[in-house]
Amino acid sequence: MLVRRTAFVALLLSLAGCATTRPPVTSRALLREMTDLEGLTVYPDPPFRTAQSSSYDRRSTAPSQPEPPEQGWFANNDAGHFVRTETRAGRTEYVLLDVAGPGAIVRIWSANPKGTLRIYLDGAAQPALEVPMAELLSGRTPGVPDPIGYVRSRGGNCYLPIPYARHCRVTSDRDQFYYHVNYRTYPAGTPVETFSAAQLAALAPDLWQTTGRLAAPAQGGTWPGPEVTSSQSSGARPGPDGKADALACRLSPGQTAGSARLTGPAAVRRLAARVTAADMDLALRQTVLMMTCDGQRTIECPLGDFFGGGPGINAYESLPAGVDADGRLWSHWVMPFEKTAEFVLRNFSGQDVQVTLEWSVTPYRWTDRAMHFHAGFRAEYDVPTRPLRDLRVLEARGRGVFVGAAFSISNPVRHWWGEGDEKIWVDGESFPSFFGTGTEDYFGYAWASNVPFRHAYHNQPRSDGPGNYGGTANNRWHILDRIPFERDFRFDLELWHWHPQTRISYAVTAYWYARPGATDGFAPLTAADLQLRPLPRYVVFTVPGAIEGEKLRVLRKRDAARVDPHLQEGASGDETLLYHYDTNLGDRLELGFDVPQAGRYRVLARFLKSRDFGIVQWSVNDSPAGPPVDLYAPEPVLTDEVPLGTFDLPAGENRLGAELVGTNEQSIYQRYMLGLDYIRLEPAP
Repeated sequence: MLVRRTAFVALLLSLAGCATTRPPVTSRALLREMTDLEGLTVYPDPPFRTAQSSSYDRRSTAPSQPEPPEQGWFANNDAGHFVRTETRAGRTEYVLLDVAGPGAIVRIWSANPKGTLRIYLDGAAQPALEVPMAELLSGRTPGVPDPIGYVRSRGGNCYLPIPYARHCRVTSDRDQFYYHVNYRTYPAGTPVETFSAAQLAALAPDLWQTTGRLAAPAQGGTWPGPEVTSSQSSGARPGPDGKADALACRLSPGQTAGSARLTGPAAVRRLAARVTAADMDLALRQTVLMMTCDGQRTIECPLGDFFGGGPGINAYESLPAGVDADGRLWSHWVMPFEKTAEFVLRNFSGQDVQVTLEWSVTPYRWTDRAMHFHAGFRAEYDVPTRPLRDLRVLEARGRGVFVGAAFSISNPVRHWWGEGDEKIWVDGESFPSFFGTGTEDYFGYAWASNVPFRHAYHNQPRSDGPGNYGGTANNRWHILDRIPFERDFRFDLELWHWHPQTRISYAVTAYWYARPGATDGFAPLTAADLQLRPLPRYVVFTVPGAIEGEKLRVLRKRDAARVDPHLQEGASGDETLLYHYDTNLGDRLELGFDVPQAGRYRVLARFLKSRDFGIVQWSVNDSPAGPPVDLYAPEPVLTDEVPLGTFDLPAGENRLGAELVGTNEQSIYQRYMLGLDYIRLEPAP
C-alpha cells in the first residue's frame, strides 16, 4: 500500500508544475462534464485519481485471509462502518469521507440515508453544505433536482459535483446506514474553485441545462457549441462534414460480414442496429459485433449485450446507449481512431439473422491523449452459488479510463442473487480503492428491488420476477465518476447469492477507453460463450387458507418506519411482511385483513424470526392476542403456527395490531424489526 501511494504522490507532484497554467476546476466545468461523452475519449488533463469511500464490512481485509468466507473477504455486514466517529458542536458525527484535496465529490449513494449530511471543505468549521441526507439523495433539496439528486428502485443518489481546493470531510449525525462517496483527487497545485451552497443560485442555468440533458438522454450527450472549454475535450465536434454509412446483411449460420474500411483521423459518434430473426433473444446474444481500430480489436460483444439491455429487447434509454421499444438498438459512445477502423458482424447462431448496422463518422483531432473505445464480453453458465467467489469484470493493462459495465443474470430461484460487492484495483493497489456494499448498490438501486428503472447513468431494463427469479439486466455508466488508470485496472464483482445450493448463469460487458497498445483479459468469443439457458416456469408455494402478511393493508405505522415484502425460503407465497428500520420501543403497526363472513374464529399466525427482531404484543381489533412473542433468532427462521386466540370478527375489514414491547438481549443491529408470514382463520364453536 505504501509503495502504491508513494508512486501516486510522485506522479501528482511531477505534474503539479503544469497545473498553474490550466483553467481552474469549477462546479460549472464539472457540470458540463456530466454530459460530455467526447470528453471520455481523451486521457484526463489535469489527471486525477477516482476512489470510493463506503460502509463495506471492515472484516474484509484480504482474499487469502484464513477466516470463513462470510467472516472475511466476503463479509456482508456492510452498514454502519465509518472512517471514524467525532464530536463537533456537542453532537456526534459519523465520518463518511476524510480526504485531502484538491479534489471533487462526484457521486453519493445510500440505500437508507439518515440524519443531516454535512460537507466540510478546506478545513472550514462550518459545512459548505448542510442538508437532510434523504432530501439530497431524492431530489428534494432546492437547486439539486431529479435527475441529479434522485431515487431509483429504492436507491438514493446524488451526482452534484462538489469541488474542493484543499480538503473534504463528509459526515452524518446518524449511523447504521449504507453509503458510497465517490471522489476525485487531482495533482497537488491544481487550481480548484471550492464549492459553496451559495453557488447553487448562480449555477441554476447550468444545473437546469444538465438536468434537461440527463432527463432526455436519447437526444445525445455531447455538449454543443463553441462555448465548450472543458479541458477534458479533444476539441472535435460533429459538423456538416460528418457522414453516415450502413452495413445491411443477411447472415447465415456461421457467416461473417464486414464494413468498408473507415479512414481517419475520425470518430464514430452514432451507432445503431436492427435485428430480425425467428428467435430474437438468441439472435441478439449470438450475433457478435466486432470493431477494429488502427489494427487493434477494440470491440467484441454480442449485439444485445453491447447496447446494455441484456438478452432480448428490453427498452430503456441512457446517456451513452439505449434500446427502443420497436427494437432499435443505439449507442452514443464516441469511438475515435487515428488511421483506420472497420466493423464486422458474425452470426454464431443456427438460424438466419438479418442485421442493419448504421453509423455516423465525423473528423476527430487525434492527439497523444486520445484513446480507443473498448467493449469486452464474458459469460459463465450453471455456476454454483457456493463457494463464494469473485467474478472478473475487467482486467486491463495500459493507460486508459473505465467508463461502465452491463450485467445480466439468469436466476432459477426467487432468492436475491446480488449481495456481492464490487472491488476495483487501480495501478497496482494492494487493496481495492473501490469496495462496495452490494451488487444493486453498485448499479445505483437498493434492497434487491426488482422494479425496472431508467436513468441517464444507470438502468435496470429487465427484471422478470416473481421476486428475483428469472432474467435481470443492469448497467451503470461512469461519466463524471469515470476511473482513469495509468498502468492497470482490475474490476471484480462478488458472486454472493442468498441460496447456497443453486446454479446461475451470468454475462458481463465492460466498457473502457485506452491508448493504443493496451491489453485486456478477454479471449476471442466462441459459440460456447454465447448461450441462453431457458428457465422453467416458477410455481409459488402457498399455505391453504393463508392471508399473506405481505398483502395486508397498512393502516397505521410510524412515518419513518418501512413495511416491505421480504423474500423468505419456505414462506407461504415465498414472502413475508417485514417491518423495519428506524423503529423504536412502543411503536405500533396496524394491518387490515378481510373477513368474508362474520363469525367466531380461531386466529393463527406464522412469524419470521431473525437476529435483529424484537418482542411483539399482537392484538386483534384492539384486544390482546396471546402473550408477547419474542421474534429473536440467531438466523432467519419461520415459526410453527402460533395461536393468537379466538375472536368474534365482523364481516369486512378487521385489524391486526403489533406493538413493539421489548427486545431479546441477544438481538443486534436494529433490534426491533418484525416479520409476519401469514395469518389463518379457523371457524370456532
